Amino acid sequence: MTVRRASDTAEMPGASGAKPALVLRSTEFRRGREQGWRELEDLVAKADRGGLGALSTEELMRLPLLHRSTLSALSVARAIALDRHLLLYLENLGLRAFLVVYGPRQSMLEGCRDFFARGFPAAVRAAGVPILIAFLAIVVGTVAGFALAASDESWLAAMVPAELGGGRGINSTREQLLRDEIFAPWPGFTRSFITFANFLFRHNALIGIMTFGLGIAAGVPTLMLLTYQGMVFGAFIGLHYNRGLLVDFLGWVSIHGVTEFGAIILCGAGGLVIAQNILFPGRYARVDNLAIHGRSAAQFAVGAVFMFFVAGLIEGGLRQLVADTAARFAIAALTGAAWLSYFLLAGRRERP
Repeated sequence: MTVRRASDTAEMPGASGAKPALVLRSTEFRRGREQGWRELEDLVAKADRGGLGALSTEELMRLPLLHRSTLSALSVARAIALDRHLLLYLENLGLRAFLVVYGPRQSMLEGCRDFFARGFPAAVRAAGVPILIAFLAIVVGTVAGFALAASDESWLAAMVPAELGGGRGINSTREQLLRDEIFAPWPGFTRSFITFANFLFRHNALIGIMTFGLGIAAGVPTLMLLTYQGMVFGAFIGLHYNRGLLVDFLGWVSIHGVTEFGAIILCGAGGLVIAQNILFPGRYARVDNLAIHGRSAAQFAVGAVFMFFVAGLIEGGLRQLVADTAARFAIAALTGAAWLSYFLLAGRRERP
């Protein structure tokens, strides 16, 4: 390939009266550079096969130098419009070398292990105030929903959509609630652990992610959703209270509710962390501050989705297997103690 530029000083032979031009071929551009590209390619291939540990100390020192040299050559090649095949080669080599030099040093399995062992619980411990606010929002909603539904059960239909009621409403009798809900027979493994648990997980995860994402609107929609979730729960408490089933209902809910409400609270706390970084950016611009602290907020959502998965398995499959209220409360207490210990203690030791 030949590139001619009118601003160059050498004249083309046989072109009398032509403006000065320079002939630059890809082969001339490669000369003196290609050896470094080949060396970088060999180092990247070696690191791909055996990781950075397969490189010697001298090769590790050469790797970033060759990478920067290749990027410089790519910049020059783009500026003087060399052939497309050479540009694609340099772009591909530069990207592969970038991933080796600056890419993550952990495998996916190691990253998941580090997240659950250190990142997630550390993020929860660092967000005490947002978690407290999210918890109080649910408590306020629960108290309000209970007060309204216990005094006038028509509020139940106003607060709870029919598809979320599961057939429960002002016409439900004590016997129906006991037979079809609290002590309903176990429907079998497939319907419990696969069909129903999958539905619960998708529904709850959608609500949780929505609660988290709406934190970008100054946190107001997040607080409203948290309060509404509490009102729905409080309305059902009021319904069962009026039927003399308060203790049995709370035991039935608590076996999975500890994990499920914990996940909802964490999603709300993550949304409030986003709102805090937007409303009070400090010395950074709002977008920059959100980019800096957004990772810790995202950890809430990722960890909460896992908690929703656990809650779905408990609610869908385990809850009806345990047909004793005292045993349900005991499982709820153990579950709560396990989550509390995990968040307070996990990852406190310094990384080696």
